[in-house]
Formats: sequence, C-alpha cells, structure tokens
Amino acid sequence: MKSNSICKAGVWAAVLALWCVAWASAPAAQAEDKMTAQSLIDRQLILDQITRYYYNFGKAERQSEESFYAEDGELILGTRHYKGREGIKQAYNRTPATPPAGAAAATGATPAAGAAPAASAAPAGGAAPAAAAAAPRERTAFNVTIDNPLIIVHGDTATSQVIFTEYRQDKVGDPMKMTTQGKEYSTWVKVNGQWLYKTRQIASGSNPPEGWKQ
Repeated sequence: MKSNSICKAGVWAAVLALWCVAWASAPAAQAEDKMTAQSLIDRQLILDQITRYYYNFGKAERQSEESFYAEDGELILGTRHYKGREGIKQAYNRTPATPPAGAAAATGATPAAGAAPAASAAPAGGAAPAAAAAAPRERTAFNVTIDNPLIIVHGDTATSQVIFTEYRQDKVGDPMKMTTQGKEYSTWVKVNGQWLYKTRQIASGSNPPEGWKQ
C-alpha cells in the first residue's frame, strides 16, 4: 500500500515537472501578446470600429468610410490600392454603373463591402438623351455580418482578421440571399486615443495576403 502511494506521488511529480517545462518553453509570442486590462479594452474598441464600419454599408446616410482610416491609411482591393483618405473617399464615392434589370445592385443599393463601385460608363458619342429619366427603384436591403474576429494588440498598433458575409435582396420583400464571403486583413494604429485602420485588405480563400504578419 505504501509502495503504491509512493508510485502515485512520483507520477504526479513527473506530470508537474513536464507542465513546468512546457510552460517555460512556450513561444515568446505568447508572452509578448499577454492579455492585460488595457489590451482587452483595445481589442474591444477595435472590434467596435470594425462592426461600425460594416454596419455603415446599406445605410442611406452613412458615415464617410475614409473617417475610419488614418491620414496615411490604405485600402487594398485585389490589385487596386487607394492611399490616403482622399483616395479611399474616391474609391467609395465613384458613381456606380447602371446595372442590368433585375440585378441585386439596383439603383440606390450600396456598394459591396469588399469592393469599390465601378465607374459609370460614358454615353456613346452622339447618342440622343433618353426621353425621360427612369423612376428610381426602391432601395433593397443590404446587410453585412462579420465572424471569427482575431485581434492582436501590440501597444499602439494592432492587427485583425475577420470573415465578412454579404446578404442582399433581389427585390424589396424577397428573402435575403448570401452573395459574397471573404476575409479582411487589417493593421491598426491608435491616433489620439482612437483606433483607425492603417491598412485594410480584402482577400478571398483561406490564405492570408503575401507578407502578412500578425
């Protein structure tokens, strides 16, 4: 009986020793990203900014997208780069092209969350103006949700990854349909106590953009 107790004590001692070794050899990144009360607050503030950014899409009167970015911020959509607040403003405020009848992006619809609207095509040379302007179509619903946020704070800078999913209506009264899903990879900077996008990049698939570091 005594021998069995000694054996059990030895097993527990070995388990404790292995746990201590594993803890001591944990990657340095874990120590660097140690959670503090301030980092938890900052993570929540960044998540709040992301949520507000995506809630902005679909609104008739929305907050200017460029206001979520630092002065030297950058929006990256595929091969297109929009730098500075003025460039980002132009990316979102270009006049959308006239969509085909029945398209989800009907007149009055908001540009997709992950892409800037296309510039409108100029009328053919010498073409006669339309007899009468078409009546504006009723605004259809457009919602964007975000999931699986991964936010890592490094003092006054941070990185974030989220999955976004867009839902649209074909016409008013129809059920919402999922139309697009992608991932946002972003870097952040704290400016005068406010977290702002430094870079925001949209990517499809599961792999992060080349050179991404969190």
